[in-house]
Amino acid sequence: MSYTAPDFDPPQQRRFRRAPLAVGLAALVPGALLGWVVYEGVGKPGGNSGGGGGQAGAAAPKSAAETASDDAKVPDAGPSPSAARPLQGKVVVIDPGHNPGNFQHTSEINQKVDIGTNWKECDTTGTSTNDGYTEARFTLDVAHRLRTLLERQGATVKMTRDGDQPAWGPCVNKRAEIGNEAHADAAISIHADGAPEGDRGFHVILPASVHSGAADTRPIVDSSRTLGEHIESDFAKVTGSAPSNYVGGGTGLDVRKDLGGLNLSTVPKVFIECGNMRDSKDATLLTSGAWRQKAAQGMSEGIVSFLHG
Repeated sequence: MSYTAPDFDPPQQRRFRRAPLAVGLAALVPGALLGWVVYEGVGKPGGNSGGGGGQAGAAAPKSAAETASDDAKVPDAGPSPSAARPLQGKVVVIDPGHNPGNFQHTSEINQKVDIGTNWKECDTTGTSTNDGYTEARFTLDVAHRLRTLLERQGATVKMTRDGDQPAWGPCVNKRAEIGNEAHADAAISIHADGAPEGDRGFHVILPASVHSGAADTRPIVDSSRTLGEHIESDFAKVTGSAPSNYVGGGTGLDVRKDLGGLNLSTVPKVFIECGNMRDSKDATLLTSGAWRQKAAQGMSEGIVSFLHG
């Protein structure tokens, strides 16, 4: 720490008036320096003192259970001024993938629903890190952070699930329906992948052009691609994460026609796989509250640029 004396620069003719102040400062400086020496010797609050009585240096990695304390710790930026509310009047639907209760409701989530191109399970349990941090818990935490950021910018935000409600699901067709009924200006489904070790990075999934059964994505294909491109760009910029090395050919984008949440949507919608929970390096990011905040910020900036750009 360096110390720079204030620049008093007193005029010569007024020096006699500052004499008492100079004397006072001269008396205080030795005491201040002594306090600084003691402060450095004992150890800074929260720092590594290097002594047995101080705090330890680097913290040990957090387990999945300890990560709970980081969930939804969204920085409080206070109310946004009206000039900084670009999403005023906009509706955004956030779909946190899966549900922690799905494990206890396997018969319900295994029921098939029509997604237009075929019939698929209502929902799945999702994946987890090797340490047991579940995708369902990850997606809800990021969703809460994203909701806070979007609401600060004036958006009306609706969630497909929130906390313990519902106890399982909802089914993929219902998730799409929630966005449709809200007449969302944008919708995003948040996920994390369960690929083999060594597969790393994120990717944004875009709806294919589907016109079959209850599905007709043709009106939203172009707008969804634009939404996805904005999110891919801003997510990479804010998080520093690279696009997937196993999906999308390095573009960070993937087009699919087998996802009911996209096939049945009538509003611009994308999925994002934020990383691979089964890869140890990606798992370190996904279990970090600080990184999850960056992930939410990247999504938020992408949505803002799509709706307000």
